[in-house]
Formats: sequence, C-alpha cells, structure tokens
Amino acid sequence: MKVESICVYCGSAVGDDPIFTEAAERFGAVLAQSGIRLVYGGGSIGLMGVLARSALRHGGQVLGIIPGFLKDRELALGEVSKMIVTDDMHARKRAMFEHSHAFVALPGGIGTLEETVEMMTWIRLGQHRKPIVLANLQRFWDPLIVLLRHMTAAGFLNGSGNHDDPYQVVGEIDEVLPMLLRAAEPVPPRLDAIVRDAGLF
Repeated sequence: MKVESICVYCGSAVGDDPIFTEAAERFGAVLAQSGIRLVYGGGSIGLMGVLARSALRHGGQVLGIIPGFLKDRELALGEVSKMIVTDDMHARKRAMFEHSHAFVALPGGIGTLEETVEMMTWIRLGQHRKPIVLANLQRFWDPLIVLLRHMTAAGFLNGSGNHDDPYQVVGEIDEVLPMLLRAAEPVPPRLDAIVRDAGLF
C-alpha cells in the first residue's frame, strides 16, 4: 500500500517535556519533506498546532478535521491546506480514517488515547489493515503497552481478531516514518476500498 496521507493523533496541550514539542516539530517537517500529507485534528494549540505549522512551514499539505463544537475551543488553524468541519466526534474519526493510509500516536490526553485505541479495535475486528505506530517518546506509551499485554495474558485479546499486534512501537521520532512504510508494504492496496464498499464502515 502506498502511504500518501498519515493521520497523527496528539495532544491539544504540549505537555511538560520539551521533547514532545521538538518531536512534533520534527515530524511535521519529515512529513512535508517526504511529500506525505498530514491529516490531524484541525486545532492550532498544543502539539496539534506545533505539528501542523511545522508541516506547512516546510511546504507540506495539511488536512484538518474538526467537529464544529471544537472550532473555538481548540482554535481551528486557519492556515491549513483544507479544513473539514464535521457534525460530531464520530464523524470526525471516520473522516480521519477515510483520508489516511496510516496512523501515528504522539503523546496526548484521553482524546488521543481514545482515537488510537479505536483504530486498534478496528484492526482486530478485521475492518482495516492500515499501520498504526505508537511514538513512545520518553516511554510515554509504556502504561498502555503494559495494559494491552495484561489483557492478552488474562485471555481477553487472544483470538479476538486476525492481528495479534495491531500496532508498532518506536522510541524515537525519526523511526516513525520508516516503521510505517515497512508496515504498509504487505497491505494489499485495494483492501480498505473493498472493506468500505462492502459497507463495513
């Protein structure tokens, strides 16, 4: 599968560690320089704003997708290449899925966690095979990884889907894109279109 658009989930705050901001800045530049469109939550604040502005500053294409009720709260970024305003969070997540070939989770809060886990759930239910990478900067995602292993050890994830490992983990931001591109290679390019046309989404 050719990766032309990557959805990045990340916080509407920058967090306490400057490494998170530096990583968002770096990844926005990497996407732009690689000719890959950024798909993100549409906000101008937090890591979202850092990421999107970096991609734009380096000549990249940025698609923001935001529900109407968050336009003011997250201060929708007016400079994006294109902005889609949805009716609600459910429509936002579906639009982000449909416009992306892969997903990256940078550090963030409950919203970032929820969006990432939903994409993992869809993989385990056979709804897609788009790669997901956890950018485990400063071991941010370790508690989630431990919880998922605990669920597996307790017998709740075994045999529940076709993919036992619905995500990849990297520790450095420069490892994210190479990992995504490697993970995307085995995916049949028409699979997600077939799933969508069959009415599974």
